[in-house]
Amino acid sequence: MKHTSSLALFHEACVLMPGGVNSPVRSFSSAHADCLFADHAYGSHIVDVDGNTYLDYIGSWGPMILGHAHPLLSRHLEEVIQKGISFGLCTAQEVELARLITDAYPGLAMVRMVNSGTEATMSAIRAARGFTGRDKIIKFEGCYHGHSDGLLVKSGSGALTFATPTSPGVPADVVKHTLVCSYNDLENVEAVIKANEQEIAAVILEPIAGNMGVVKAEPQFLQGLRRLCDVHGIVLIFDEVISGFRVRYGGAAELYGIVPDMACFGKIIGAGLPVGAYGGRADIMQSVSPSGPVYQAGTLSGNPLAMHLGCRLLRYLKEHPETYTELEEKGAYLKEGMQTILQELKLPYQLHQAVSLLTLFFTRQSVHSFADVQTCDGTLFERYFRYLYDHGILIAPSPYEAMFLSTAHTYEELDHTLQIMREALKQLI
Repeated sequence: MKHTSSLALFHEACVLMPGGVNSPVRSFSSAHADCLFADHAYGSHIVDVDGNTYLDYIGSWGPMILGHAHPLLSRHLEEVIQKGISFGLCTAQEVELARLITDAYPGLAMVRMVNSGTEATMSAIRAARGFTGRDKIIKFEGCYHGHSDGLLVKSGSGALTFATPTSPGVPADVVKHTLVCSYNDLENVEAVIKANEQEIAAVILEPIAGNMGVVKAEPQFLQGLRRLCDVHGIVLIFDEVISGFRVRYGGAAELYGIVPDMACFGKIIGAGLPVGAYGGRADIMQSVSPSGPVYQAGTLSGNPLAMHLGCRLLRYLKEHPETYTELEEKGAYLKEGMQTILQELKLPYQLHQAVSLLTLFFTRQSVHSFADVQTCDGTLFERYFRYLYDHGILIAPSPYEAMFLSTAHTYEELDHTLQIMREALKQLI
């Protein structure tokens, strides 16, 4: 495939934007591949500005559950735009989306709309601190919760790809309140809580990690966190920016049967438009302004376009629960096909699936934590990625991300993907 137009745009962009991009992973530099500029997308496909067509397994990093440009979502959007795109006032669809989210998610009494997942996690932690009167929080190595100062500590995804787990520009006085534990290690959490008795406001984690590759929390680990938080008066926060409404209608909380005190959501609840939300128990959320003293605001929070698409997508998912069965079956089909290839080629790599999320880890070691993920061979991933990329299969240009399936992916397309994957893995031997 030729990328003449993409390269020209990238060279121009490098003069105008840091690294030529507005989000680091888009540069493809970690995989030493040409930066891709999209022109349009449909169903399970993306077409770049050079006219190359790819089977897309990025899916805008999660929200394209029904595929790109689904008529259910795009059909009436122009009517909404003609009514006005921002008022700085309340709209009826904010209430409708809030109702859909709180009805869907276990234990969620109230919700506040924001503009991104980063804003959601940052705001949830502020609310937890204000509610408890404590300053410290616990996060986990490999879990990424956006780029706010207090959370950009030993995180996954883009920060790992570019070898800056702790970013410059983050004040030491902020980071000192963030305690980092090992994922799926309950004893580690117990020890940290004991050493900081009555000082920890919240424990935040991805119940299904998607930013160090797909790593599921073990049920007993989540059960233990729930117990510890209850005993010590700590707010348990699930970051469901990736898993919320994708693994189940009620997110990972429904999947595991464990109810957190608060939860955070992102682009999925806006069907791909910029949006986020945080919510939780009524007593915690009542502490947020104007009901309480914890301040948080946003001019574009609950904007009409995101609310419209979010309502349409969530109503569809509520009315069609078979969507999750379809996604899980397609995920299992792709996983089984990949596992067969690995066995035939005698390759000892690890393969993880969580409903419609998949990651191939280039390591012999079982993967349960960030330390396990670090044993992966980045050079092997790069060669694997480049072969897929050159043959029209688009996955994230980072070993620390997930593949995202949609209902638009057909079994014929999955079979084609497996054929290309077989050749990609062959050339690694």
